[in-house]
Parts: sequence; structure tokens; C-alpha cells
Amino acid sequence: MAYLTLSQFLEQQTGNLTPELAKVIDTIANTCKTIDQALQKGALAGVLGSAENENVQGEEQKKLDVISNDYLIDALKIHPHVGGLASEELDDFTPAQENGEYLVLFDPLDGSSNIDINMCVGTIFSILSAKNAVTQSADFMQAGTQQVAAGYVLYGPSTMLALTVGAGTVFFTFDPETQQFLLTSENIQVAADTKEYAINSSNQRHWENPVKRYIEELLAGKTGPREKDFNMRWVACMVGDIHRILCRSGIFMYPYDLKDPKKAGRLRLMYEANPMSMLIEQAGGASTTGRVRILEIQPTDLHQRVPVIIGSKNEVNLVTGYHN
Repeated sequence: MAYLTLSQFLEQQTGNLTPELAKVIDTIANTCKTIDQALQKGALAGVLGSAENENVQGEEQKKLDVISNDYLIDALKIHPHVGGLASEELDDFTPAQENGEYLVLFDPLDGSSNIDINMCVGTIFSILSAKNAVTQSADFMQAGTQQVAAGYVLYGPSTMLALTVGAGTVFFTFDPETQQFLLTSENIQVAADTKEYAINSSNQRHWENPVKRYIEELLAGKTGPREKDFNMRWVACMVGDIHRILCRSGIFMYPYDLKDPKKAGRLRLMYEANPMSMLIEQAGGASTTGRVRILEIQPTDLHQRVPVIIGSKNEVNLVTGYHN
């Protein structure tokens, strides 16, 4: 069977996918191949373990966090069509090319706590149109609805790229023989109903009552108001959890909790919530904070955090209804 390469697929797309945007996506994908190689070598390359410092979020950085971040910055800041880029790992944005048409935001290595135990991790990216010839920090403050493309690369048993350019969600699988991302699934659809959920139950005592109610109903199974049994799945890597939902439906929740009142939510709007919400919505799913649609939030800070409830539409709507 002949598969379309990523480049061939992008050549066939219309709408907001310009040739310049296609080149930016291609560069991100090629950089992720380099990250994949570093991950594959693991301990053999001396890249595991802590980098002995913290990122702007106050989280311990892994060596591969830093390496992946450097790879992406080095590739994108010289790209002729990138005006600026922002990373979850850095406090401020990085200027790129004057008159670059696009802004790129990324989480270079989501789920990096999984690296040292050889479990899946991923790279998440979001692309916006540039607003000015010389990029300013304010140019990044665009609602998720303004994204022109979003995606992630999952480094798992096989390396996969999930991508949307605003015309549905598709999967590519990396072929190690040809070194190409090949189109393997089109028109991904998330079923409106599901029997799987993902949430960090260790935070239950900190949740708001609507989330407690929802989870209690799931746990009650056939004997409760939902009248069916649910299974919990938790990868501790958003890329892994969202990929499972795109493959077989489900709901993923990192809700607002009172564990740290200074952090309204755990996940970053610009680097995680927005791109994942675009992917899920383009596949027929839904994404809210429990109160508002994530893609409609007007950002106020590059590192803004939000609660996330995302996945199968009927389940997301039910939890959101409990809040409202």
C-alpha cells in the first residue's frame, strides 16, 4: 500500500494551509525526528536523568527537556517564515525572523517524568499567524480559535504525528526505514459517548464538588445513575492520554482544584490546552475548563494555566453542566 508522506499531504491541503505554513510544519516534524533519535538512544547517549535545574514553571527539568527545547529553538528561530516562538521551558518568547508569517508555541517534551522509566512522552505544538513585522510578546495573546495548525508527536512503540490544519485531524506514523512521516489515518473521529476516563485521583480531596460528583457517578458503575461501568486510564503524559482518546474515545480531566490556589489549573493554555483542544474539536470532541470553551479564552500571559476537561462530547458536556 502506498502512503502519502507528510510533505505530499500538505501539498494537497487548501484553506488556511499556505506553502509557508507547510514548511513550518515540515520543520517541526523533522526536528521531532531528531528528538526521537535522542530518546531512542536513552541511557546510551547519557541523556537521561535530571538537568539539575528548574524551568520557568518551577518544575525540575530533565536533560531531554533541555535538549528537545534547544533542538526546536535552533531549527525555528532561523526559519524564514517564523516571526517568533515561545516554549513552556522559557520565561519569555524568542524572536525569530523579521516579517516571519507565523508564531510557534511548543511544549518540547510533555510527560518528561516518564523518560527515566521508558514510558511514552511527546512534543506538542501550536501555530498562530504573526501580527507584526517584528514580533512582540502581545502578538502571542490570541485565543485558541485563531490557531492555524496544531499537533503533537507521540514517542511510543511507534512514533506518530497527530495534526490538524483546521480541516479535520489526521495521524502520521514515522517509518524508520524511509525516515518519513506517512499518513496512516484520516478523518479521526472521537465518539460522543465513552466508558473510559482519565484523571489523577490522588487529588480528589482538592476537587470542586461538580467533579467529585461526576467521578463518584462513574465509580458507581452499573449500580449508579450512569447504569454502566467505566474504566480509568492514566498515562501521566497528556500526549499519551489525548492520543488514546483520539484512537478510541474517552475523557481526560485535569480540573480546577484547591491544592495550590495560585494555580487555577495545572495545564498551560498556550502550550497544551489550546493545541489539544483544536485537535479534539476537529475530531468531533469537546474541550472546556468546566465552565467555558477553552478555545475561546483570551490569553493574558504566555504561561497562563487553565483547568482542562476534554474528549468525548457527551461526557465533557455533562461535567460542564454540573459546573454550570
